[in-house]
Amino acid sequence: MWRLWHGVFLLILWGCAEQSEDPPVLKQLTGQELADKYLIVDTHIDVPFRLKRNPEDISQSTESGQFDYPRALAGGLNVPFMSIYIPASVDEEGGAIDLANELIDSMEKIVTAHPDKFALAYDTTRVKSNFLDGRISFALGMENGAPIAGDLKNLRHFYNRGIRYITLTHSKSNHISDSSYDENKRWGGLSDFGKSLIPAMNDIGIMVDVSHISDAAFYDVIEITKVPVIASHSSARHFIPGFERNMDDDMLKALASNGGVMQLNIGSSFISQVSRKSSSSRTDILREHIKTNNIEPNSEAAMKAMQQIFSQNPFSYASMQDVLDHVDHVVRLTSIDHIGIGSDFDGVGDTLPIGFKDVSDYPTFIDGLISRGYSEQDIEKILGGNLMRVWEQVEQYSSN
Repeated sequence: MWRLWHGVFLLILWGCAEQSEDPPVLKQLTGQELADKYLIVDTHIDVPFRLKRNPEDISQSTESGQFDYPRALAGGLNVPFMSIYIPASVDEEGGAIDLANELIDSMEKIVTAHPDKFALAYDTTRVKSNFLDGRISFALGMENGAPIAGDLKNLRHFYNRGIRYITLTHSKSNHISDSSYDENKRWGGLSDFGKSLIPAMNDIGIMVDVSHISDAAFYDVIEITKVPVIASHSSARHFIPGFERNMDDDMLKALASNGGVMQLNIGSSFISQVSRKSSSSRTDILREHIKTNNIEPNSEAAMKAMQQIFSQNPFSYASMQDVLDHVDHVVRLTSIDHIGIGSDFDGVGDTLPIGFKDVSDYPTFIDGLISRGYSEQDIEKILGGNLMRVWEQVEQYSSN
């Protein structure tokens, strides 16, 4: 009997010892591994206008800019929304429609020339198939709705050409909306045409982009739209009080209630108060120097003065920590479902944060998210899942 109980006792001890062993630790994927695994959608990259000013072959490594194929491949970027950017000056001169068509043509030519590397993506189904094929999807967003020119036939034209979001205005108020940058708030929000354009965009399947527009126009959009909207390249005003171009907390909450997503602009002056003050300070010094010395603003002398003054007053770059702080703020204020990336690469010049300088740096950003405790599921949403959800909802609404 003693031997029996002794054997039972040993079995119990053995079982306890087995149970006390630590469970196997799951391997934490790196930023690079997650970048390669999941869809990365960046909703604002200014390649088209960059190439108009300085033609280069982006299918190869380029000397300038923040996007080319090798760097996009290294960074895991799958869906760059190429910005069909229309400057306010072009709108005023009457060339908006022609420029928009020209820039779209340029993207189509790149895809035609390099079908093994790039493919157009007019819908989420094509995005997913291109991802499986290993090709980078060129989606198209129009920055500044000037080419609509007050005619919904133009909306249909640009939808047929592949435009899948429209930033209603840019640096100046236009026929659609007031601009956050323009002191002349001519409409007090959206114009009458702008208020009719929003449901038309809903119906046709073009996402409404609230970046650049005034606060009043934002709330007009939220009241009118029947589907979620995006801010294709905006940041949190919490970190730069008074900067209307960014979104304040009430706007972020309203965007979340709408089901929308803020795609984070990472330009240093958008995310860091220190950077913004640094930029403003040296610009003020340059402006005063040009005025005092009677220098023509666009002259060679003005260029030399800028180079000298900027070298004497270095720009204070933001850091990756600033980028992550904006992500944390939006997530705490709303949830993980309302934040993504709209970097503004090739659109903010040499003002990008240390550690996030071009499209090869998404893995570093992801490593930062991992260090802040974001799960793999969270990261998938930030990289592209949230934007794809909104896009699919817009598609579904327009197809009904």
